[in-house]
This record gives sequence, structure tokens and C-alpha cells, in this order.
Amino acid sequence: MSGISVKRIWFVFWLLLVVTTVEVALGIIKPDVMMVNVMGTSLLNLTFIILTLVKAYYIVMYFMHFKYERSGMRWAIALPALILIPYLVFILLVEGGYIYQVIS
Repeated sequence: MSGISVKRIWFVFWLLLVVTTVEVALGIIKPDVMMVNVMGTSLLNLTFIILTLVKAYYIVMYFMHFKYERSGMRWAIALPALILIPYLVFILLVEGGYIYQVIS
């Protein structure tokens, strides 16, 4: 491995470690400030979604070597995910909110 790729792997490792540590800390602490309702869910849940997407991006791009694929291949794999993941998140938030209202 070249020096640049080893540096990149360590950078991604430390970034994922920091993001995971932040996620775990927020999950344990659950700050009251982040319990504000935004877009049908708490700000804490939106933060978890964003941090999870950041982690998924770095894992797929660097550890699965997706960054080094041709552009057409990247779009063929990424475009359905870019469309379906936000749709899935939307459905989960809307239906979860409805079920929460019905139960409580």
C-alpha cells in the first residue's frame, strides 16, 4: 500500500471512530435541547440519521473501494439508493408518528 492510501484509511478510521463516539454519547445523554420536534421527529433522531449516512458514505466509498469505480458504475449503484433511502426515511417517520399518536 502506498503512503497516501494508508493515510486515507487512518483518516477514515478516526473519522468513523469520532462519529460513532458522538452517536453513542448522544444516545446515552439524550440532551433535552435535541428533543425538540423537527419535521415530525426529534432533532436527536435527525442527527442520528445524518451521522449514520455520513458513516455509510465513508464505509462504502473507502472500505468497499466504491470511490475507485467508474462514474457510470457509481451512479448506477448510488442513484437508486439516493432516491430510495430518503423515501424510506420519510415513510418511517410519517408512519411511526401516526402509530405513536394512535397508541398514545
